[in-house]
Amino acid sequence: MPARRALPASRLYPAARRIVPSSRTTRPGSGIAAVAVAGLLGCGASSGTDDSGPGRSGPTYTRDVAPILFEHCAGCHHPHGSAPFSVLEYASVRAQGARIVEATSLRVMPPWLPKPGHGDFAGTRVLPEERIDTLRRWVADGMPEGDPAHLPPRPPAAEGWQLGEPDLVVRMPQPYTLPPGDNDVFRNFVIPVPGSETRYVRTIELRPGSPRFVHHALLGVDEMRSSRRLDADDPGLGFGGMGMGGAHMPDGSLLGWTPGMLPFPGIDGMAWRLQPRTDLVLQLHLLPAGEPQTVQAEIGFHFAAPDEVGDAAYVIILDADEQLDIPPGEAAFEVTDTMELPVDVEVLVVYPHAHYLGRQLEGWATHPDGTTRSLIRIDDWDFNWQDVYRYREPVRLPRGTTVGMRWTFDNSADNPRQRNDPPRRVTAGNRSSDEMAHLQLQVRLRNHQDRAVLQAAHYEHLLAKNPRSAQLLYGLGGALRDQRRLADAARAYRQALALEPDYVAAHINLATVLLTLGETGAGLQHLRAAVRLDADAAGAHYNLGLVLASHGRLEEAARHYREALRSVPDYAEAHANLGQVLAVRGELDDAVRSLREALRLLPASADVHNNLGRTLGAQGALDEAMRHFEIADRLDPDSAEIQTNLGTGLLMQGRVTEAIGRFRRALQLDPGHPRARESLAAALAQANESGLR
Repeated sequence: MPARRALPASRLYPAARRIVPSSRTTRPGSGIAAVAVAGLLGCGASSGTDDSGPGRSGPTYTRDVAPILFEHCAGCHHPHGSAPFSVLEYASVRAQGARIVEATSLRVMPPWLPKPGHGDFAGTRVLPEERIDTLRRWVADGMPEGDPAHLPPRPPAAEGWQLGEPDLVVRMPQPYTLPPGDNDVFRNFVIPVPGSETRYVRTIELRPGSPRFVHHALLGVDEMRSSRRLDADDPGLGFGGMGMGGAHMPDGSLLGWTPGMLPFPGIDGMAWRLQPRTDLVLQLHLLPAGEPQTVQAEIGFHFAAPDEVGDAAYVIILDADEQLDIPPGEAAFEVTDTMELPVDVEVLVVYPHAHYLGRQLEGWATHPDGTTRSLIRIDDWDFNWQDVYRYREPVRLPRGTTVGMRWTFDNSADNPRQRNDPPRRVTAGNRSSDEMAHLQLQVRLRNHQDRAVLQAAHYEHLLAKNPRSAQLLYGLGGALRDQRRLADAARAYRQALALEPDYVAAHINLATVLLTLGETGAGLQHLRAAVRLDADAAGAHYNLGLVLASHGRLEEAARHYREALRSVPDYAEAHANLGQVLAVRGELDDAVRSLREALRLLPASADVHNNLGRTLGAQGALDEAMRHFEIADRLDPDSAEIQTNLGTGLLMQGRVTEAIGRFRRALQLDPGHPRARESLAAALAQANESGLR
């Protein structure tokens, strides 16, 4: 690639970012050569007054320069932003004019890596040449301010929520103190999901807390809460490293933040599930600081209604990490990965990822007819400005299309981002001193059946390269389970456990599959193994309680439900099932307490209202029981069980005709419902005796 000029030594980036130009004029470690900017560095003598009178056609700050900077630069360059100065004030821009021209002329600012013509992306931060020329002419003319009346409105306040007030805001449990030092810090913070109900997330807005020292952020979800153990084992707040523990991007989403990235408003019909009793894992890439810095990030969630959730999504990861063994001095080390799509997809987003030795990325799609289209190309990768790129319009790829990527790495001394002097061998790993070669594609699918098919094919693709990965086998098991291929799912879970016998989540999910297949003994064995390995595995205790209750072992079931609640006190389903077990055992007062707690957490649950009504009825509190039956009926009018319970309550109140109507409705819904049939016969007999028929 042709070399580009180095930036002046007094470049406009904060020292903490350690941004380096795309080519060196000196050997590594000897510094960056300064470049004279002819006619610019000495033009600060202007008074800054308005020279735009009659006969003057040159640009001014208020009329010509401010609109450019407000649109393209204010996302980072504002008083609270990550950049070292603000473009919202004339005096600040005038003081930095020469540096602004140099950075924009070199196309280093605004930061934008994709090559034009290789993907039509939303939010493209490419400054047109005519606008750069306007900046050049303004500086050359002495940087006049212009008429204040020409100044455009300031951009929205960057310190506020740009998408409006969120439906839910979660924050790091406590502030993290970034210690002073010379090295980047990768830190993961575990944040419990508040609430007890499943919600559907349309989009998030992530605020890093200290944008000047947060380089980028990623957000994942850990349903099994295994990341908590990493947190507990690390002496500081959170845990270190570029790995996020058991967390993953949820339901086909890519969630993150980089400086200048505008928050994504979401897509109609697409949302991901935010489930209760799970943890968020927030990874922050923190930049070196001369003094201790306090960071407390927060995430704003914007929810969709359940009936707005329709489209299935998935993230395909093209991954060539197993090929990474880059010799020192190698300037063009290539790795590739390709995968054939088993279903039709629409590509919404691409996210490339490598570290400091990455130099060039190509992503493409080869259609079944042999034609190829470019999905993205980056000729000068910069780890410091990685981003998530969203297409203006979805890219439709039919079944049988092959998606592929090629990464080229430069491990020579001439690489301006080389961090080793002299260069050394580099292999794959999560540390920034290692390398990675990924291209992630967020795709939308026709239906959820297609999602399960694609997911299984994707895991099989990854396993072909990493056959001894317990995590990939576990993922394959989930995809096969979703296709109802239960025997195949059980085989994948067993293979995962053969590689990693202490894999708690694999024990729990294998147990669930085995119980569905009717292999109760084996299922119980794996649930007990999960409990033995992790006494706080609430899901294992809960599932074990379900199995024991179904076999009439109520005392043991109650004990495991209580263990689940000891780990997760707001586990609504555990409260509800414990209440049912206690009611059957005749412990009615304790049963009512458990069911009331479940109802507090699940106020719209028809089942909980119904079960609480039955228990209250058994206590003789008939009027209160009827109120809960009536609420359950409104929530689920097509339940034969609820209709039968309502009929029983009406019969006990002497409202025989209404009771008969409820029993008949129950039998319409479920002709084989034994209690409804018996109760209808009793009610008809009572009506005959009373002369009501």
